[in-house]
Amino acid sequence: MLLQLDFFINFNKNIFTVILFYLIATVFFGLLLFLFSPIVIKYIIIVIEKFEKKIQRMPINQIVYGLAGALIGLLISFPIVSLFSGINVVGLIVAVFVYVIMAVIGADISVRKREDITNFFSTFKKSSANKDKKDKLLSKGSPKVLDTSVIIDGRIFDLCQTGFIEGTLIIPAFVLQELRHIADSSDNLKRNRGRRGLDILNKIQKELKEVDVQVTEKDFPQIAEVDSKLLKLAQELNGKVITNDYNLNKVAEFQGVPVLNINELANAIKPVVLPGEEMRIQIVKDGKESGQGVAYLDDGTMIVVEGGKKFIGETKDVVVTSVLQTAAGRMIFAKQKEALGV
Repeated sequence: MLLQLDFFINFNKNIFTVILFYLIATVFFGLLLFLFSPIVIKYIIIVIEKFEKKIQRMPINQIVYGLAGALIGLLISFPIVSLFSGINVVGLIVAVFVYVIMAVIGADISVRKREDITNFFSTFKKSSANKDKKDKLLSKGSPKVLDTSVIIDGRIFDLCQTGFIEGTLIIPAFVLQELRHIADSSDNLKRNRGRRGLDILNKIQKELKEVDVQVTEKDFPQIAEVDSKLLKLAQELNGKVITNDYNLNKVAEFQGVPVLNINELANAIKPVVLPGEEMRIQIVKDGKESGQGVAYLDDGTMIVVEGGKKFIGETKDVVVTSVLQTAAGRMIFAKQKEALGV
């Protein structure tokens, strides 16, 4: 009985001590909070105001980048925080600490590197747009890149008008610049050629609505020659070069770039002339060799007449002796019908 009474007295003393401790602690921390709360509240308000002013001065893009970076930081920190989920109080403190630190780091990195991020996405978007544009061009047929000589030549308009040219006509900006320089030349012949080229392009755009014409700003600053730029552009577009330049034709063949040569097309569709055929022509000038005369068909084919020099200005019946086909065109060699005794 005495032992139970003693235990009861000691238990009451312990409870009293604990209650007294909590009362003293509550009063002590209450006094501290009462004394320092104005200072703490004032400091918090100052921090909030400074933060608010800083946010107001920041451009909207920085705020967006900061929020995005903070969100990414929180997502990255989630696996780390999950490791401390089993710890009660300490785990909560560590989780809050990690979340705050990672959010601040993510926002800071995102704001500092916003230009690099913008450039990255711009480059990605541009490359995607170029790919879509390239696919669109290919879906209409292989793009046809025009060079300066074929534009000045003018026959490209007639070809487009007949519908034999499929796909998009690509006019490089550096070709337009070369045409402009030629049109501004002090030489009268060059100036007329340049203006003719510009007139042909305007005529194609205005009169041939069914032909898709695109001007590309794509350039290759590291390449000096226009012809080399043309071939490089055709390779990137998986297209073909339309030209009547013999040298460009050969270089393109060497580099494996498909070429459509208008002169070759013109020669291919000329009427076939066989040795032994007769024709009536007008000899207009003398040839390179002694005694030769030269005449031309309506399509521009040159006919070299043996012994025809003395008949310049006259119309004669001739017999074809041979035909020479070259990349520059077709040459027909003939003799007078009278000389053959036919």
